[in-house]
Amino acid sequence: MAGIDQLLSHHLLLILLVMAGASFVHGLLGIGFPLLSTPLIALAADVPTAMLLLLIPTMAINIASMLRGGRWGESLGRYWPLALFVAAGSIAGTRLLIVTSPEPYKLLMAAVLLGYLNVHRLGRRWQWIRDRRWTAMAVFGLAAGILAGTVNAAVPALIIYGLELQLTPTAMVQVFNLCFLAGKLSQAATFGASGLFTSHVIAATLPLALLALGGLGAGMAVRSRFDTRTYRRWLRRVLFLIAIGLLIQYFWGTLA
Repeated sequence: MAGIDQLLSHHLLLILLVMAGASFVHGLLGIGFPLLSTPLIALAADVPTAMLLLLIPTMAINIASMLRGGRWGESLGRYWPLALFVAAGSIAGTRLLIVTSPEPYKLLMAAVLLGYLNVHRLGRRWQWIRDRRWTAMAVFGLAAGILAGTVNAAVPALIIYGLELQLTPTAMVQVFNLCFLAGKLSQAATFGASGLFTSHVIAATLPLALLALGGLGAGMAVRSRFDTRTYRRWLRRVLFLIAIGLLIQYFWGTLA
């Protein structure tokens, strides 16, 4: 695993631009920071290092997003078990990430991104999600957690779940960010137990969290002024290009 210090020293400008852009998109849409930032930073490092770098900034963004919008206690009070399943899945996914080679996770990340881009085609087909509440929470929570632990992308599984339950946009943002936060806390504990998430990493990445919160606030400030459908369309195009870049990088490395 490449070191955090090496990544920051060699690619600081890239990291700052990614943090600012991804956090702005998250503020605008309510989701997107880890989904955008992880694969972009993974282009310059391995996936575990990218995820370690993003732990503190992601948790800061999740807390701020979760509390915004009003009546958050109602949303979180009903769906908190989903966050517990995400946390459990995240522990399993992070342990898998630590003990295995990081290269295949770029391929998995590309697959997750392509899956997310087609999630609208899958979102309203499974009646059992509404009929079996606890089973659905367990299935989608664990799946989201494993994806969060391995490639930092819990969104595809959670979006399918949210679409089926017809959650309001505000409730969806609050519940998703609660799940993201639970996954990040579990991941931080797992990285910490393995000696990877240290006080040095926290000190090195805390300024990035402040930058991310600034970008988040900017995105929230303009959320009501712009057509979010346009931004969603551009986000999908950017994610597609990132997925193609990861696929090229993975297969180029395999053939080299």
